[in-house]
Amino acid sequence: MSLLKRLGGGSPQPAEVAPAAAAVRPPTTAVAPPPEPPVAASATPVHAVTSTSAAVVEDPRPPTDIQRMLEMSLWVVDRIQASLGSQTELKRSPETERMLQERFARVYQQANVSLPDTAVKQLFTMVCDELMGFGPIQQLLNDDSISEVMVNGPNRIYIEQKGKLRLSDVRFASEEHVLKVIDRIIRPLGRRVDRKWPMVDARLPDGSRVNAIIPPCAIDGSTITIRKFSKNKLKVDDLIRFGSMTPEMAEFMRACVVSRLNIVVSGGTGSGKTTLLNVLSNFIPEDERIVTIEDSAELQLAQDHVVRLEAKPAEVDGSGRVAIRDLVINSLRMRPERVVIGECRGGETLDMLQAMNTGHDGSLTTLHANTPRDAIARMETMSMMAGMDMPLKVIREQIASAIDLIVQQTRLDDGQRKVSYITEVQGMEGETVVLQDIFKLEIISKSPEGKINAELRPTGVRPRFTPRLEAHNFRLPPNIFGAQIPGQKRSW
Repeated sequence: MSLLKRLGGGSPQPAEVAPAAAAVRPPTTAVAPPPEPPVAASATPVHAVTSTSAAVVEDPRPPTDIQRMLEMSLWVVDRIQASLGSQTELKRSPETERMLQERFARVYQQANVSLPDTAVKQLFTMVCDELMGFGPIQQLLNDDSISEVMVNGPNRIYIEQKGKLRLSDVRFASEEHVLKVIDRIIRPLGRRVDRKWPMVDARLPDGSRVNAIIPPCAIDGSTITIRKFSKNKLKVDDLIRFGSMTPEMAEFMRACVVSRLNIVVSGGTGSGKTTLLNVLSNFIPEDERIVTIEDSAELQLAQDHVVRLEAKPAEVDGSGRVAIRDLVINSLRMRPERVVIGECRGGETLDMLQAMNTGHDGSLTTLHANTPRDAIARMETMSMMAGMDMPLKVIREQIASAIDLIVQQTRLDDGQRKVSYITEVQGMEGETVVLQDIFKLEIISKSPEGKINAELRPTGVRPRFTPRLEAHNFRLPPNIFGAQIPGQKRSW
């Protein structure tokens, strides 16, 4: 069977079926002898028997040595790239795959090795991933069940699957191989990473978040962390189905977003803050102008009238940096009706609070904090990072006046991601910001297998901003907040 047909999976014609010991001949055109390729785990080197042919014995066992298959794929990639000349960037398409099949078949014949059909197809897939994807981790990125990919050097690649971490079988060939993939990720974005500045934030074409750090800061080898986003945009119904929130909580938050309350989504790393922010942003009416501001563009808003701004790192000489804070200040001159900040990490927090207090109601942002009370303390600290010599009480008054609602997102020990608090910011009492929980997550039990049973319950308290909801025609029934109507069964 011809190699092209083996790759394409087509059934061979009888005349093309060769015996197991048939000779593999190089192309008839004159070519320079290729360097000796790395031997795949199940490949048998060809020993010359005449001046024009070589005997081959095909090993029916599948290859088990991942490292040798990887080395062989890189050997093939080097020769295909040499044949492409200046055409270094390849986009995945049927035409490109057909072209690569032809060149792969030619290089494979020159390699004088023989592999089973399954191994040949695996090798071709690895070659395509190197030329048109992100190398060995492309197969992990293609798997929708994997939510995070963590490369800890060339030989240890972890994945998060169903909320649990585990070590994968995927490997890189070397440290240089990892650096090559990092360069392929950041080059289209105009970003750089080197020994002078060995860290970079980036994103994949599908919006997945990428962070990379290389030696000398990464002691055990270059590290890549990829937070994958679902190809299908999650909606509020999906979060309800997953148990992240209840229908009553979803209705309450929809009323808050449409009524232009300023909302902060807080939570720990990997708790699902950005996903929840995306879901909340879907409640924004279509006729409003939205400006999003992010370090690395991740938000996937469904509305049509969206202006997306992204921070810019400094040039090699240290000039040209555009920080989140600069974009927040600039956004206020762009006639925004909603300002959505991907994450507050520093002095931009003070500018965000001032924007919320000067007519830009309905703004949304996220920050890292473990509880709503911690979120207030974090905003105080980050506001001080702006360099303004302001008393702490003044900053707290800004927070109490600007923020209406804090939505706390939590990742439980068993991997579940849930909204653990929806808390109203009621104002100041002396020098303390007053908070009131509207909904709260209660841990009921934990099974021997580690599964956590938790319930999302209202606290029975109506928020003070209820008149603002009613002004936008949201008259929420008492049972949403936990009041029991006679004859009606509780929903929790």
